[in-house]
Amino acid sequence: MHKEAEIREPLILGDKSYHDITEDVCRPIESKAPKPWYIMITIAGIVGLWGIGCILYLLGTGIGVWGLNNSVDWAWDITNFVWWVGIGHAGTLISAVLLLFRQKWRMAINRSAEAMTIFAVFMAAIFPGIHMGRIWVAYWVLPMPNQFGSLWVNFNSPLLWDVFAISTYLSVSLVFWYIGLIPDFATIRDRVKAPMAKKFYSILSFGWSGRAKHWNRFEIVSLVLAGLATPLVFSVHSIVSFDFATSVIPGWHTTIFPPYFVSGAVFSGFAMVQTLLLIMRKALKLENYIHTKHIEYMNIVIIVTGSIVGVAYITELFISWYSGVEYESYAFINRATGDLSWSYWIMMTCNVISPQLYWFKKLRTSLSFTFFMSIVINIGMWFERFVIIVTSLHRGHLPATWTMFYPTWVDIGIFLGTLGIFFTLFLLFARYFPVLALNEVKTILKSSGQNYKESFGHGAGFWDAHSHHDSHDHDGAHGHATLAEKEEPDPQASETALFDKKDEEVSIAEAAKDALEKAASEEAGDEPQKEEKKTLSAEEIDSFKAKLMERIGVRTDENQKDDLKKISGVGPVLEGKLNEIGIYTFEQVSKMTKEEYDLLDSLTGSFPGRAERDDWAAQAKKLMNDNSGNE
Repeated sequence: MHKEAEIREPLILGDKSYHDITEDVCRPIESKAPKPWYIMITIAGIVGLWGIGCILYLLGTGIGVWGLNNSVDWAWDITNFVWWVGIGHAGTLISAVLLLFRQKWRMAINRSAEAMTIFAVFMAAIFPGIHMGRIWVAYWVLPMPNQFGSLWVNFNSPLLWDVFAISTYLSVSLVFWYIGLIPDFATIRDRVKAPMAKKFYSILSFGWSGRAKHWNRFEIVSLVLAGLATPLVFSVHSIVSFDFATSVIPGWHTTIFPPYFVSGAVFSGFAMVQTLLLIMRKALKLENYIHTKHIEYMNIVIIVTGSIVGVAYITELFISWYSGVEYESYAFINRATGDLSWSYWIMMTCNVISPQLYWFKKLRTSLSFTFFMSIVINIGMWFERFVIIVTSLHRGHLPATWTMFYPTWVDIGIFLGTLGIFFTLFLLFARYFPVLALNEVKTILKSSGQNYKESFGHGAGFWDAHSHHDSHDHDGAHGHATLAEKEEPDPQASETALFDKKDEEVSIAEAAKDALEKAASEEAGDEPQKEEKKTLSAEEIDSFKAKLMERIGVRTDENQKDDLKKISGVGPVLEGKLNEIGIYTFEQVSKMTKEEYDLLDSLTGSFPGRAERDDWAAQAKKLMNDNSGNE
């Protein structure tokens, strides 16, 4: 197991075990939804229905119901499109880029961020469709053979590039999100009792059984998708920026737009992640998994991207003057001093000045201040898109074309409607899907859990107070005395400590690799390589077998034998080892607790921690209930 430096704050707080993580994440799904959830989804649903009504009214009447005119022919619709695409950027950054950099703090927030990405892209896709005016022929933007002879898409148009970029981004993000959910769906499948719910999660889990082969493929596919998704983080919003940068409109015709748009997208995306997570952590009681450290890391990203956006604003002003083109100069002077200057200064205040407050650690680690700032930043980023689009169009080359833009109730209604639909989808996700990457969070428990980290330090932590848990022999390498060296442990704790699981917890990929190599060597008739570990004497084996059987009981009928391979993580070989110990029935397995898991690991020597991580006892209880129901 990789030991983190003591100076690093833990990512999982409190007295948490593998079973606790499973219970905490599954509780919102298995329990009845609280009253606030019904209130929020009712409000979001009503607002969403109002937006759908506005869209239907627009399609039936025409886009003239918007506040568009001959000069400002893009306004709220494209502003909202770019804003929603930008919000969708944080999910891919957290899930893909941070995965490649092996950042552990992403594991508590990536699932919700990925869901936010998908729902945000859905909302973004609405606006180009309804802007066409004839959404029923929206498929014409795809390069498909048709009956109109030479009718074909214009591959030189950045608007068509948008179609390819956004559809690719949505596809990869959706697959990435779903692949990560499969092991967690299997966990829920094995826990739920309602037949319909069990069938639902069984379909979603694709027959996942938790075998080493499955975990190996899971790791490989995750890395491949991360590699595919990483370029999309930079390409999608770059292509969206080409909608403006490839034109000759003053204020748009600039090469700084691609990096400027990408930074702004990550900036606004992380702010929306914070808005959602800070509400969700409180509502679902996940404060031990999403806490100040996660928020501080995200605020650091916001400082960096917000500073890049600020530099881009200043660069635009400088280039407009340095170019010597009076049309460009006027476009930016008009933004700051014209009729819509109020929107420009809202943008500058929210996006440039306010993020710099995060340089103060007290503010950077304040959850209430962060929640307020996350809303402020997204307001500012919406106004950034509004300023770029509307202020550049309402004052063109000819003064005779100058005009003002005023949004109508349909403009406002559709935007609010997309917010309602977005929050409705997210609330449904939080109710029926695991909002934390359950199995990924478990992989960092022993390296980043508060109880484990304190056990390596000088303080009296969880492991000092609970001597029946694993002991960790890190003292020779790190110079810290354990409690066992300071006090006389009780006999039971000492006996259990003789056969602790090995300290180094390999990753899922490494465990899978070891299992595959072992299987290959056995097929070839080779003697498998054995790691150096303490060999138990015959007396010790007998002693611990007796202790284990005393706690879980022996079978009363010699013919009584359950198929233990139905338990996730138990294969034919491991079932044979369990039978040799004397474990034949689900009833025996169902009585196991932490101490029995430790004894079992010591006796079998197969994948230490697997029984506890996969919660064999809960699985066995469920299988017993299923068997009694069938009878």
